[in-house]
Amino acid sequence: MKAAEILGVDEIVFVEPQFSVLPDPRYNDTLTLAGGEEGRLLLDETEDPIALAFKNGDCWVTGSFLNRNPTAILIEKFENLNGEIYQEDRANWAAAVREYYSLALKAEVAPSIEDLNPTRRGILTALIRGFWKPGTGETCVDACCGSGVGSLVLRDLGFSPLSYDNDEALLSLGLSTGRLLPEETMWIDAMKTSAYIEPVQKGIGIMLGEINSFSQDMWEQIIRELFAVSRETLITVGTEPEARLIKSWGEELGRDVDITENPADPIYDLWVCRSTAK
Repeated sequence: MKAAEILGVDEIVFVEPQFSVLPDPRYNDTLTLAGGEEGRLLLDETEDPIALAFKNGDCWVTGSFLNRNPTAILIEKFENLNGEIYQEDRANWAAAVREYYSLALKAEVAPSIEDLNPTRRGILTALIRGFWKPGTGETCVDACCGSGVGSLVLRDLGFSPLSYDNDEALLSLGLSTGRLLPEETMWIDAMKTSAYIEPVQKGIGIMLGEINSFSQDMWEQIIRELFAVSRETLITVGTEPEARLIKSWGEELGRDVDITENPADPIYDLWVCRSTAK
């Protein structure tokens, strides 16, 4: 469902220019300074505010509070307009917000060159099936999703992906091919994942980038963030030393981590780290 439809209007414009800045409290000030002829407040199922919109001409200027709280000044501005109150499940609003920004990214960013090996889908399906039973619609995080083959496979296996990456061209490719769905996709810094995602049961990080002396600190933060939002996690890498680093990071967090060699894929997923929170 479109965000505008949830608010019962024809068109909205978010004050936050990108999904990644949704937690930034400075956009409360931006929304406060926006014009206001009418107001609409959106509450979630527990009656917490998740959006505010103010009519400005033909458009509704909107702020999302999925990742931050509105200020008292904003609430007062809404009350002074005798605005209307709407209600929607938080999960539905979150999907609509992701869709809004993903469609904008798809329209504005040229996709990268196709990078999917045709055999990859089947190989990855077999790998995940070897560790997990089929899903029944539950959310599974797809960290550093690239152009979306992991998300595609997760859907094949009955899960609902929640996908993110910091490479906008790869995301645009995934969205244009349908491997990534707009309502499931986020353009964010993977080192800050927990600012955007509540913990879920499962998560994957498929063929994470080369972990070397220059990138180790970055990847450690990315993987710690993935562990923070997933209780059961599958991570694949290309070398045993990388797998052992991931094992050490997980064990420092009190997680169980097993590593296994995967000869079925000699290129992408040579080593698999399976981690569970204790």
